[in-house]
Amino acid sequence: MAQREYKEKPVNRLFEHSLKLLRSRLKDSHRFFFLSVIVGLSCGLVAVAFHLAIRGVGDLVLRFPKSTEASLTAWIVLPLVPALGGLLVGIGMARWSPNARGSGIPQVKAAYYNKFGLIRFGDAVYRFLFTTLSIGSGNSLGREGPTVHLCAAIGSTIGQWFGLPKARIQAMVPVGMGAGIAAGFNTPLAAITFVFEKLLDDFSSKALGGILVAVIIASVLSRAILGENPAFEVESYSFESYSWVLLSIVIGLLAAVFGQIFLSILLGWRNYFKTSGMPVWLKPCLGGLGVGIIGTAVLWFSGTNNTGVFGTGYEDLSSALKGSLALKILVILFVGKFLASILAFSMGGSGGLFGPVLCIGGMLGGIVGAVFNNYISLDESFVGAAALLGMGAFFAAVIRCPLTSVLIPFEMTLNYSLILPLMVGNMIAYYLAARWRTVPIYNALLLQDKVTLKKMPSFQ
Repeated sequence: MAQREYKEKPVNRLFEHSLKLLRSRLKDSHRFFFLSVIVGLSCGLVAVAFHLAIRGVGDLVLRFPKSTEASLTAWIVLPLVPALGGLLVGIGMARWSPNARGSGIPQVKAAYYNKFGLIRFGDAVYRFLFTTLSIGSGNSLGREGPTVHLCAAIGSTIGQWFGLPKARIQAMVPVGMGAGIAAGFNTPLAAITFVFEKLLDDFSSKALGGILVAVIIASVLSRAILGENPAFEVESYSFESYSWVLLSIVIGLLAAVFGQIFLSILLGWRNYFKTSGMPVWLKPCLGGLGVGIIGTAVLWFSGTNNTGVFGTGYEDLSSALKGSLALKILVILFVGKFLASILAFSMGGSGGLFGPVLCIGGMLGGIVGAVFNNYISLDESFVGAAALLGMGAFFAAVIRCPLTSVLIPFEMTLNYSLILPLMVGNMIAYYLAARWRTVPIYNALLLQDKVTLKKMPSFQ
């Protein structure tokens, strides 16, 4: 069915009256500020609800393997839960919303550049439902990208509801995008840099004021509801700069190598499954089954407290950042999360790569720290610090956002002491990744889907 052409008019009399008041009493810049406030409030509340929904469903799914009295039946059922979630999501996406697959960031870029930022409100609704079910049931995916898609759709919808011209609707997309990241992950600075690095491509946008307003409002709402604490609590590190910089060089090199392996396998498998002729609804189910088998194997070999392969994996990442995971556990979680995330994403699950990439990087850095610690005999904080460096470096290598890759680990831990070695490791990983693979991940995904960004003039 052909997509209905957008008409620049309000959807009902309420918004028509509101629009008349806005046009008659407010200047253009003031109207944009007013709508940015609305987007900030809306995206802040929705992003927090999204976070709580995923966590609530995930807690129910992973409750029984953490019990020491888990029965044989529980171990048999556990691998099937992500498959069931994938099946329901696959059927839903095939029938109602194909745009809910993957991370959502490529969809936002395509809408921004090719459709003047026009995104259907239904995409936001289905994204909320399908990603909650997908990640909550244990599929090894992240909520960051879907939050971007969800809140960009809200920003676009608010612009459409108020009858804004297409160029102004386009400007509401980065506003919603920034608000979503800021609220969902308590990272206001990283939210701003990510919008510019991954959507706008430069820092000269006239929409910066609206993005700042929305980010501030969304962050305040998030902290009021979820609390002021950072996502991860880590130790304060005392170190000699030159020694940690040397360690960050090693971690940066390894992150670049494993980052390219990760992307090569992910893009290769995604292309294979995309062209295999397999039914669209079946792919997330089989991906979920694979995740369930890998996750259950990791639980079996590492202990029932290590559920990091399932869902976002932030609980085990937090343990790695505290330095409380042994080398064997770090290796098992690294391999398991690496394979499960590729499988879940390449087979069309509803979820993103942010969370898995941060977890994989944290485990990689923790492995390096644990190996060094076996020879130097320091303490747990050394391993945790190395995990923090790995988290940032692997993110820089895979997602390719140099500024955001430094700010995300800092804002998620509120630990400034390792900022210099973090910058060194991240820049090495980013530079090598850019040399080895010229097309960034989200653009590569668009190319696989045969979508070319028009880069039309935008409201900047």
